[in-house]
Amino acid sequence: MKKLLSTLVLIVLFSCQNNAQVNKKQQAVIDAEPIEAPLENGKARAYFASGCFWCVEAIYESVKGVEESISGYSGGYTENPTYKLSNTGATGHAEAVEIIYDPKIVSFATLVDVYFASQNPIQVNGQGPDKGSQYRSIIFFQNETQKKIIEEKKAALAKQLNAKIAAEVYPFQKFWVGEDYHQNYERLHPNQGYIRSVSIPRLNRFKAKMPEVLKEKH
Repeated sequence: MKKLLSTLVLIVLFSCQNNAQVNKKQQAVIDAEPIEAPLENGKARAYFASGCFWCVEAIYESVKGVEESISGYSGGYTENPTYKLSNTGATGHAEAVEIIYDPKIVSFATLVDVYFASQNPIQVNGQGPDKGSQYRSIIFFQNETQKKIIEEKKAALAKQLNAKIAAEVYPFQKFWVGEDYHQNYERLHPNQGYIRSVSIPRLNRFKAKMPEVLKEKH
């Protein structure tokens, strides 16, 4: 019995130490100075996490001024995260998207509006059926101007809904591009089960909320 108790104590102590180390790593990410992605050929970059990146990528690619949306990982402390590892929740990263956009056509503020309009803003650690820290909502800022925009819109939405908004606000550090087979997944696999039952309905709900920002159909 004593041996069993000693073993249990050791397991609890190890677990506590491990959790403390993870929390310390994650806090370092949150407390870091933001890194600003430079303009390239007049195009800017923005970074968001909001549940499954297949869904979020398709939503942003429907917006005027968005040139490309790339699926990947951000917000954590693990180098070279993979889909398999990220899904364990052990990397600290969330599934995220990199938005390449023309700031002369669409503003960062509008991209934040798109973000909130395309999700359940009060769902913690997930969106819809996708649950876990790897699906949590994060908005990344690259400078104080962006941080102010995010915080003001988040506060206004909290007041409007009379509820706590789940989205975390992180300084942008690094975006890890996801595996090739994740890119443009919704467009390339329109008949896949998850896409039909989750991604496309989510995209259509967003389109109904913000038709004024959508690209014209050709």
